[in-house]
Amino acid sequence: MTLDHLIPRASRSFLLLLSGLMWSVVGILLCRLAISWYITLGFSQHIFWFSLSIPTALAIHFFGFSKLALVNIPRIQKLPPKPSVFAFMQWWNYPLVAFMISLGIWMRHSPIPKQYLGILYFGIGAALFLASLLYYWALIPGQPLYRELNVQAAIHPNVDAALGHNPESKISNHQI
Repeated sequence: MTLDHLIPRASRSFLLLLSGLMWSVVGILLCRLAISWYITLGFSQHIFWFSLSIPTALAIHFFGFSKLALVNIPRIQKLPPKPSVFAFMQWWNYPLVAFMISLGIWMRHSPIPKQYLGILYFGIGAALFLASLLYYWALIPGQPLYRELNVQAAIHPNVDAALGHNPESKISNHQI
């Protein structure tokens, strides 16, 4: 007797939506927290620290989260028609997320000045939100995938190699 019938399942489109929503919500929450720290400063300092956050966000998006999304979207699209709801992330990401949440809580309660943390929080939050847009793009029916536009080759020529992803490989059951 298997317990397979107890696993909640959903369509691949739902997993893409779930991933996008998760990244959007977390991104907005982190940006909101950083902005609340900036608002307590004077206007000129508020502008100064915020102006440092924008390039940080773009760098984190370009070199980090967009690459992860560009690997995760095809992975989700290659899953069986009704995968586990928990397959929106690979299994090894769950402990990583728990560690990142714990680190964020520790940092918020540390003596590190909030304006410095604001740069990191806003950078990560805005990068997450920008990368979430890639998940929503993949959901539009009839639209070519980001990968098929050859934009990836122009923007991220080595994303597959850098992340150890082989686009020709099939996803095995142990990755679900």
